[in-house]
Amino acid sequence: MAKDVLCEVDSCRHWSNGNKCAAEQIYIVSKHQASTSSETDCKTFEVK
Repeated sequence: MAKDVLCEVDSCRHWSNGNKCAAEQIYIVSKHQASTSSETDCKTFEVK
């Protein structure tokens, strides 16, 4: 599991210096099944 979650959304209250997410947990939702990284906003996406 990732040690740090990096995020560039500085308008979020959980955003912290260094583009780190300070939330205790994160919840990610998608309406579509992604098959390529270009279909997501996740820079670390890899197809299973």
